[in-house]
Amino acid sequence: MRTVILGTAHGANVAGKHSPDGRLREYQYSRAMCRMVRDALLARGVKCIIDIEADLEPSLTARVSLVNRLARQHGDCIYVSLHNNAAGNDGRWHDARGFAAFVAPNASRESQRLATLLHKHALKQGLGGNRCYPSTGYYVKSLAVCRDTVCPAVLTENLFQDNRDDVNYLLSEPGMQAIIDLHVNAITEFMK
Repeated sequence: MRTVILGTAHGANVAGKHSPDGRLREYQYSRAMCRMVRDALLARGVKCIIDIEADLEPSLTARVSLVNRLARQHGDCIYVSLHNNAAGNDGRWHDARGFAAFVAPNASRESQRLATLLHKHALKQGLGGNRCYPSTGYYVKSLAVCRDTVCPAVLTENLFQDNRDDVNYLLSEPGMQAIIDLHVNAITEFMK
């Protein structure tokens, strides 16, 4: 059986990764979501681990090395890194909203398929937002955790931490459940 490795976003030591009002801190939100997604996947019989649960982030090189070590240790794996997006890094509220999935330029077909499924399930949850999506449903960007890992890898940006409505939704019970459900349902469908 395949193992899911969930990736946490950044760390407490990375400045600026929070909502303008400070209510949502990406590192905390990501770790909470990873734990809840892991628990939901385990309840469905899917083997799942989290890459880094500590609040401090190592370098990207160290994170990629850790993910690759976990992937080799557990065999057949996929990697999904959960983040919150930001339209700016200026401490102000912005208008961009919605979910996005990213793969690397060297992405495998499996990475692309997983990203497409994550996008599909985000739309089912009503998380499309107000931006145009590529026809594939995912964006291509040279992100180290997608580009340099030895297993299929996708990075998800779960709404915008600098959009007031997105933050309110992300911090609500229905919002948290929607983020959990989109990941769990997409990963479960991918595993079939």
